[in-house]
Amino acid sequence: MNFSLILELAKRDFTERYSGSALGFLWSFVYPLINILIYMIIFGSMMGARLPGMSSVWGYGVYLIAGLVPWTAFANTVTRASTVFLDKKNIIAKIHVDLPTLPLFIVISESVTFVVTLTIFLLILLITGIPLSWYLALIPLIYFIQQVFAYALGFFLGIFVVFLRDLKEVVTIGFQIWFWFTPIVYTFDILPALAQQVLILNPMLSVVSAYHDIFVFQRMPSFFYLTLVLIGSVVLIVVDYVIYKKLEKDIRDFI
Repeated sequence: MNFSLILELAKRDFTERYSGSALGFLWSFVYPLINILIYMIIFGSMMGARLPGMSSVWGYGVYLIAGLVPWTAFANTVTRASTVFLDKKNIIAKIHVDLPTLPLFIVISESVTFVVTLTIFLLILLITGIPLSWYLALIPLIYFIQQVFAYALGFFLGIFVVFLRDLKEVVTIGFQIWFWFTPIVYTFDILPALAQQVLILNPMLSVVSAYHDIFVFQRMPSFFYLTLVLIGSVVLIVVDYVIYKKLEKDIRDFI
Protein backbone atom coordinates (compact mmCIF):
# COMPACT_ATOMS: atom_id res chain seq x y z
CA MET A 1 0.00 0.00 0.00
CA ASN A 2 1.39 3.38 -1.03
CA PHE A 3 0.25 5.68 1.78
CA SER A 4 2.12 8.67 0.35
CA LEU A 5 0.23 8.33 -2.95
CA ILE A 6 -3.13 8.05 -1.18
CA LEU A 7 -2.40 11.12 0.95
CA GLU A 8 -1.24 13.10 -2.07
CA LEU A 9 -4.37 12.17 -4.02
CA ALA A 10 -6.52 13.16 -1.05
CA LYS A 11 -4.72 16.50 -0.75
CA ARG A 12 -5.14 17.24 -4.45
CA ASP A 13 -8.77 16.12 -4.43
CA PHE A 14 -9.60 18.57 -1.67
CA THR A 15 -7.53 21.55 -2.83
CA GLU A 16 -8.33 21.29 -6.55
CA ARG A 17 -12.02 21.91 -5.88
CA TYR A 18 -11.21 25.57 -5.27
CA SER A 19 -8.01 25.99 -7.29
CA GLY A 20 -7.92 29.19 -9.32
CA SER A 21 -10.47 30.99 -7.16
CA ALA A 22 -9.62 34.11 -5.20
CA LEU A 23 -10.66 32.72 -1.82
CA GLY A 24 -9.28 29.26 -2.48
CA PHE A 25 -9.46 27.03 0.60
CA LEU A 26 -11.78 29.50 2.34
CA TRP A 27 -14.62 28.35 0.09
CA SER A 28 -14.61 25.05 1.99
CA PHE A 29 -15.87 27.09 4.97
CA VAL A 30 -18.17 29.44 3.06
CA TYR A 31 -20.29 26.77 1.34
CA PRO A 32 -21.21 24.78 4.46
CA LEU A 33 -21.73 27.98 6.44
CA ILE A 34 -24.25 29.27 3.91
CA ASN A 35 -26.04 25.92 3.67
CA ILE A 36 -26.32 25.51 7.43
CA LEU A 37 -27.60 29.06 7.91
CA ILE A 38 -30.19 28.54 5.17
CA TYR A 39 -31.53 25.38 6.79
CA MET A 40 -31.52 26.90 10.26
CA ILE A 41 -33.21 30.16 9.23
CA ILE A 42 -35.68 28.89 6.63
CA PHE A 43 -36.91 25.81 8.45
CA GLY A 44 -36.68 27.35 11.89
CA SER A 45 -37.60 31.03 11.77
CA MET A 46 -39.39 31.44 8.44
CA MET A 47 -41.29 28.17 7.98
CA GLY A 48 -41.74 27.55 11.68
CA ALA A 49 -41.10 23.82 11.36
CA ARG A 50 -41.13 22.05 14.73
CA LEU A 51 -40.11 18.64 15.93
CA PRO A 52 -42.83 16.69 17.75
CA GLY A 53 -42.53 17.37 21.47
CA MET A 54 -40.01 20.20 21.05
CA SER A 55 -40.79 23.91 21.23
CA SER A 56 -37.37 25.20 20.19
CA VAL A 57 -37.43 27.35 17.06
CA TRP A 58 -34.13 25.76 16.00
CA GLY A 59 -35.11 22.15 16.73
CA TYR A 60 -36.05 21.00 13.23
CA GLY A 61 -33.14 22.86 11.61
CA VAL A 62 -30.69 21.11 13.95
CA TYR A 63 -32.42 17.77 13.27
CA LEU A 64 -32.16 18.28 9.52
CA ILE A 65 -28.53 19.37 9.50
CA ALA A 66 -27.47 16.64 11.95
CA GLY A 67 -28.71 14.09 9.43
CA LEU A 68 -27.65 15.82 6.23
CA VAL A 69 -24.00 16.38 7.16
CA PRO A 70 -23.09 12.70 7.75
CA TRP A 71 -25.37 11.52 4.94
CA THR A 72 -23.60 13.83 2.48
CA ALA A 73 -20.20 12.48 3.53
CA PHE A 74 -21.46 8.89 3.20
CA ALA A 75 -23.21 9.37 -0.15
CA ASN A 76 -20.31 11.30 -1.69
CA THR A 77 -17.82 8.68 -0.54
CA VAL A 78 -19.78 5.76 -2.00
CA THR A 79 -20.75 7.39 -5.30
CA ARG A 80 -17.26 8.72 -5.94
CA ALA A 81 -15.58 5.47 -4.87
CA SER A 82 -17.82 3.56 -7.27
CA THR A 83 -16.15 5.32 -10.23
CA VAL A 84 -12.66 5.79 -8.79
CA PHE A 85 -11.05 3.10 -10.98
CA LEU A 86 -12.35 4.77 -14.12
CA ASP A 87 -11.64 8.30 -12.90
CA LYS A 88 -8.02 7.43 -12.05
CA LYS A 89 -7.33 5.11 -14.97
CA ASN A 90 -4.46 7.33 -16.17
CA ILE A 91 -2.65 6.89 -12.85
CA ILE A 92 -3.41 3.16 -12.77
CA ALA A 93 -2.01 2.78 -16.29
CA LYS A 94 1.24 4.60 -15.46
CA ILE A 95 2.16 3.17 -12.06
CA HIS A 96 1.29 0.05 -10.15
CA VAL A 97 -1.46 0.97 -7.70
CA ASP A 98 -2.94 -1.35 -5.11
CA LEU A 99 -6.53 -0.93 -6.31
CA PRO A 100 -8.29 -1.83 -3.01
CA THR A 101 -6.54 1.11 -1.34
CA LEU A 102 -7.37 3.65 -4.05
CA PRO A 103 -10.86 4.54 -2.69
CA LEU A 104 -9.19 5.52 0.60
CA PHE A 105 -8.16 8.90 -0.77
CA ILE A 106 -11.85 9.70 -1.30
CA VAL A 107 -12.62 8.58 2.26
CA ILE A 108 -9.91 10.94 3.54
CA SER A 109 -10.95 13.87 1.34
CA GLU A 110 -14.63 13.58 2.26
CA SER A 111 -13.64 13.26 5.92
CA VAL A 112 -11.85 16.61 5.76
CA THR A 113 -14.99 18.18 4.31
CA PHE A 114 -17.06 16.51 7.04
CA VAL A 115 -14.80 17.88 9.80
CA VAL A 116 -14.93 21.41 8.35
CA THR A 117 -18.73 21.32 8.03
CA LEU A 118 -19.21 19.78 11.47
CA THR A 119 -16.97 22.41 13.05
CA ILE A 120 -19.05 25.20 11.51
CA PHE A 121 -22.23 23.47 12.67
CA LEU A 122 -20.93 23.26 16.24
CA LEU A 123 -19.94 26.93 16.21
CA ILE A 124 -23.42 27.94 15.05
CA LEU A 125 -24.98 25.80 17.79
CA LEU A 126 -22.82 27.57 20.36
CA ILE A 127 -23.67 31.02 18.97
CA THR A 128 -27.41 30.29 19.01
CA GLY A 129 -27.19 29.03 22.59
CA ILE A 130 -28.21 25.45 21.80
CA PRO A 131 -26.78 23.20 24.53
CA LEU A 132 -24.22 20.53 23.67
CA SER A 133 -23.53 17.32 25.55
CA TRP A 134 -20.50 15.16 26.20
CA TYR A 135 -21.98 12.60 23.80
CA LEU A 136 -20.28 14.65 21.07
CA ALA A 137 -17.15 12.66 21.96
CA LEU A 138 -18.80 9.61 20.34
CA ILE A 139 -19.02 11.24 16.90
CA PRO A 140 -15.56 10.04 15.72
CA LEU A 141 -16.55 6.44 16.49
CA ILE A 142 -19.91 6.75 14.73
CA TYR A 143 -18.26 8.44 11.75
CA PHE A 144 -15.62 5.69 11.60
CA ILE A 145 -18.35 3.01 11.40
CA GLN A 146 -20.16 5.03 8.75
CA GLN A 147 -17.09 5.43 6.56
CA VAL A 148 -16.02 1.80 6.89
CA PHE A 149 -19.43 0.97 5.47
CA ALA A 150 -19.00 3.64 2.78
CA TYR A 151 -15.61 2.23 1.76
CA ALA A 152 -16.92 -1.35 1.68
CA LEU A 153 -19.93 -0.43 -0.45
CA GLY A 154 -17.99 1.94 -2.70
CA PHE A 155 -15.28 -0.66 -3.36
CA PHE A 156 -17.93 -3.29 -4.12
CA LEU A 157 -19.72 -1.06 -6.61
CA GLY A 158 -16.43 0.15 -8.09
CA ILE A 159 -15.50 -3.38 -9.13
CA PHE A 160 -18.65 -3.81 -11.19
CA VAL A 161 -18.83 -0.26 -12.58
CA VAL A 162 -15.65 -1.11 -14.50
CA PHE A 163 -17.58 -3.74 -16.45
CA LEU A 164 -21.03 -2.11 -16.43
CA ARG A 165 -20.53 1.62 -17.02
CA ASP A 166 -24.26 2.35 -16.79
CA LEU A 167 -24.17 1.13 -13.19
CA LYS A 168 -22.78 4.49 -12.06
CA GLU A 169 -26.04 6.16 -13.13
CA VAL A 170 -28.00 3.49 -11.26
CA VAL A 171 -25.92 4.23 -8.16
CA THR A 172 -26.76 7.94 -8.38
CA ILE A 173 -30.47 7.23 -8.71
CA GLY A 174 -30.28 4.63 -5.97
CA PHE A 175 -28.87 7.15 -3.53
CA GLN A 176 -31.64 9.61 -4.30
CA ILE A 177 -34.16 6.93 -3.37
CA TRP A 178 -32.11 5.77 -0.37
CA PHE A 179 -32.06 9.33 0.97
CA TRP A 180 -35.86 9.39 1.24
CA PHE A 181 -35.87 5.98 2.89
CA THR A 182 -33.68 7.41 5.64
CA PRO A 183 -35.25 9.60 8.38
CA ILE A 184 -33.39 12.84 7.65
CA VAL A 185 -36.15 15.26 6.71
CA TYR A 186 -38.77 13.39 8.75
CA THR A 187 -38.75 11.52 12.05
CA PHE A 188 -38.91 7.75 12.32
CA ASP A 189 -41.70 7.93 14.90
CA ILE A 190 -44.25 9.51 12.54
CA LEU A 191 -44.11 6.53 10.16
CA PRO A 192 -46.76 3.82 10.28
CA ALA A 193 -45.76 0.50 11.85
CA LEU A 194 -45.30 -1.27 8.50
CA ALA A 195 -42.97 1.45 7.20
CA GLN A 196 -40.95 1.31 10.42
CA GLN A 197 -40.49 -2.45 10.01
CA VAL A 198 -39.18 -1.90 6.49
CA LEU A 199 -36.88 1.00 7.39
CA ILE A 200 -35.33 -0.94 10.27
CA LEU A 201 -33.49 -2.89 7.55
CA ASN A 202 -31.83 0.33 6.34
CA PRO A 203 -28.26 0.32 7.73
CA MET A 204 -28.09 4.11 7.55
CA LEU A 205 -31.06 4.38 9.92
CA SER A 206 -28.87 3.51 12.90
CA VAL A 207 -26.10 5.86 11.72
CA VAL A 208 -28.30 8.91 11.15
CA SER A 209 -30.32 8.18 14.31
CA ALA A 210 -27.07 8.20 16.30
CA TYR A 211 -26.32 11.76 15.14
CA HIS A 212 -29.89 12.80 15.95
CA ASP A 213 -29.56 11.29 19.42
CA ILE A 214 -26.42 13.32 20.07
CA PHE A 215 -27.37 16.68 18.57
CA VAL A 216 -31.13 16.82 19.04
CA PHE A 217 -32.14 14.55 21.89
CA GLN A 218 -28.80 14.66 23.77
CA ARG A 219 -28.85 11.02 24.75
CA MET A 220 -26.65 7.99 24.32
CA PRO A 221 -27.00 6.46 20.83
CA SER A 222 -27.83 2.78 20.52
CA PHE A 223 -24.69 0.91 19.50
CA PHE A 224 -26.39 -2.43 18.94
CA TYR A 225 -27.38 -1.72 15.33
CA LEU A 226 -24.23 0.33 14.76
CA THR A 227 -22.21 -2.72 15.72
CA LEU A 228 -24.19 -4.80 13.24
CA VAL A 229 -23.41 -2.21 10.55
CA LEU A 230 -19.70 -2.44 11.39
CA ILE A 231 -19.71 -6.24 11.34
CA GLY A 232 -21.62 -6.27 8.05
CA SER A 233 -19.14 -3.76 6.60
CA VAL A 234 -16.15 -5.89 7.56
CA VAL A 235 -17.80 -8.95 6.00
CA LEU A 236 -18.47 -6.94 2.83
CA ILE A 237 -14.83 -5.84 2.68
CA VAL A 238 -13.75 -9.49 2.83
CA VAL A 239 -16.22 -10.31 0.04
CA ASP A 240 -14.92 -7.33 -1.94
CA TYR A 241 -11.36 -8.56 -1.67
CA VAL A 242 -12.25 -12.12 -2.69
CA ILE A 243 -14.12 -10.84 -5.76
CA TYR A 244 -11.33 -8.42 -6.57
CA LYS A 245 -8.64 -11.13 -6.46
CA LYS A 246 -10.68 -13.22 -8.90
CA LEU A 247 -11.25 -10.31 -11.27
CA GLU A 248 -8.10 -8.21 -10.81
CA LYS A 249 -6.64 -8.97 -14.25
CA ASP A 250 -9.96 -8.32 -15.98
CA ILE A 251 -10.46 -5.09 -14.02
CA ARG A 252 -7.10 -3.73 -15.11
CA ASP A 253 -7.75 -4.78 -18.71
CA PHE A 254 -11.18 -3.16 -18.85
CA ILE A 255 -9.92 0.07 -17.30
